[in-house]
Amino acid sequence: MAAPGENLRINGERLWDSLMEMAKIGPGVAGGNNRQTLTDADAEGRALFQRWCQVAGCEMGLDSMGNMFALRPGTDPDALPVYVGSHLDTQPTGGKYDGVLGVLAGLEIIRTLNDMDIRTRHPIVVTNWTNEEGTRFAPAMLSSGVFAGVHSEDWAKDQRDASGARFGDELRRIGWEGDEPVGARKMHAFFELHIEQGPILEAEGVDIGVVTHGQGLSWTQITVTGRDSHTGSTPMPMRRNAGLAMARIIDKVDAIAWGHAPDAVGAVGHIEISPNSRNVIPGKAVFTVDFRSPDKAVIEDMERRLREQAQIIADDMQVEVAFEKVGGFDPVAFDAGCVGAIRDAAERLGYSHRDIVSGAGHDACWIAQVAPTAMIMCPCVDGLSHNEAEEITPQWAAAGADVLLHAVVETAQVIG
Repeated sequence: MAAPGENLRINGERLWDSLMEMAKIGPGVAGGNNRQTLTDADAEGRALFQRWCQVAGCEMGLDSMGNMFALRPGTDPDALPVYVGSHLDTQPTGGKYDGVLGVLAGLEIIRTLNDMDIRTRHPIVVTNWTNEEGTRFAPAMLSSGVFAGVHSEDWAKDQRDASGARFGDELRRIGWEGDEPVGARKMHAFFELHIEQGPILEAEGVDIGVVTHGQGLSWTQITVTGRDSHTGSTPMPMRRNAGLAMARIIDKVDAIAWGHAPDAVGAVGHIEISPNSRNVIPGKAVFTVDFRSPDKAVIEDMERRLREQAQIIADDMQVEVAFEKVGGFDPVAFDAGCVGAIRDAAERLGYSHRDIVSGAGHDACWIAQVAPTAMIMCPCVDGLSHNEAEEITPQWAAAGADVLLHAVVETAQVIG
């Protein structure tokens, strides 16, 4: 089938209006959103999305993890659907575009095809994955992980938030637990549009990021145990300072990541010090090291170096150190055919583009295990995300959605 012509474009104003309308649900305190998963605000956002999909002539499916699937039929009843989407849930202090752009751009594809009376051989399904953020119920990308067989449904539904509320109970409470078995659907392909959440595209003045890989991730929780003692009366040579040992290990984390520049990254974002008193030398420190790279061998090397160098520091400072792998996933290489469809679409539409590696985890990373998958990225201002100040322009949103439209429609095969 021939690729769609370059005159086929989404309605950028309608897409932007939809983004702004959705942003009214679960408003944050500083211009962004707080629409955390399985809250009343999440339920309201889902209901709005469902109404829009029904107006567009779609049939809504709902599986037992709350994943939503809006179907536009194809002409061939035996052809597997092309899926497109992302997530509607946000961080507690999240922006208006992270995830939401990918869902509503998928809806805009359906609206555009309806406007132009274009039929495709393969059905097109717009998806809202439950609990991508993982901020209320860990881990992130939870429901797409169940769909892909990475997690069991029973385990996922038994996860609890900070208040002790259970995922399965909250899903049922807000009324979005479906009967459809998770993972029963088969896909011809899956496409996800997302803001970059990094500074590269904007800094280089590039319209479109063609995502070739998703970084792998390794989370190691380190516990350093020393001895609580008085900050004023304990001589320096007799201290077993868990806080100082932690600081020296964190410095090594940075050096290890720099040793694999430019693609590897590493940092510590979670820290707990005990007893956390002004005049007590810390006797215990618990912190989590986050290493990422598109190369699995690099991640494994960083993990090995971390353990070796942390042990040396602990021995030298007469403290104990323990390591626990608390999360992670392997790097993802996205499907060459889907990536090629995105690159061809950007070329055809005249948008500047470059290959890019996703530094964050996305639902597409799990779905890539069960279907040909690829991602598109558009710039975001200063690379800022997971922040209420997150911002994109209507032009960036439209360009990403245009490329998404062409890649999806070409894969779904236009009829006539």
